[in-house]
Amino acid sequence: MPADPQRSVTSRPPRGSGTSAVEVRRSSRRSRTVSAYREGDRTIVLIPARMSEAEEQRWVHVMLDKLAAQESRSVLGDRELTERAERLSDQYFEGRARPASVRWVTNQNTRWGSCTPSEGSIRLSHRLQGMPEYVLDYVLCHELAHLLVPGHGPRFWRLLEAYPRTERARGYLEGVVAAARLPHPPHARGE
Repeated sequence: MPADPQRSVTSRPPRGSGTSAVEVRRSSRRSRTVSAYREGDRTIVLIPARMSEAEEQRWVHVMLDKLAAQESRSVLGDRELTERAERLSDQYFEGRARPASVRWVTNQNTRWGSCTPSEGSIRLSHRLQGMPEYVLDYVLCHELAHLLVPGHGPRFWRLLEAYPRTERARGYLEGVVAAARLPHPPHARGE
C-alpha cells in the first residue's frame, strides 16, 4: 500500500505541553476520528486529511490535553496529591487546612484549581502536570487557604504569604496564560 502523501507534518508543540515535538499525520482513509499517542518524546496525532489548519490546531490541543490527563493519573495519583496537600498545610498553615479530598480534573480549562470549602474538596486542573513543583505547591496552597478563608480579600492574601514562592509561581502561571494567547506562526513543512 503506498504511503499517504499527506502523512506527516512536524511542528513545535504548544507551550507547556511537556512534549518536544508534535507530528500530525493526515489520512484520507480516516473520515471522522482523531487519535493520538506518544512515541518517545514525540506526540503523534492522527487526523482526517480533509481537516482545515484551524481544526488541526484545535485537535492537537485537545489531544495533548487528553494524553496529559491520562498520564497524570498514572504519574501522580489523587492520594499522593492529598498527602502533598497535608504536608503543605502542616508546613505553611499550622495544619489548619485539612482537605477531605484532592484530585485531578480535566474540565478546568480556565482556572488552575478550585475549592469547595463546605465539602473540603480541592480540584486541580490536569494542565498543571509537568509544571515545576513549586507551581503545583502554590496552587495547592492557594486552594488550601480557601479552606480557611473563602474569598480573595486581604486576609486571604496575608495567609498565602506564608508560601515563599507565591509571586514566582504566579508569574510562571501568568506567563503560561500569556504564551497561550500568542499567535502561532506558521511552521515550515519538514522542520
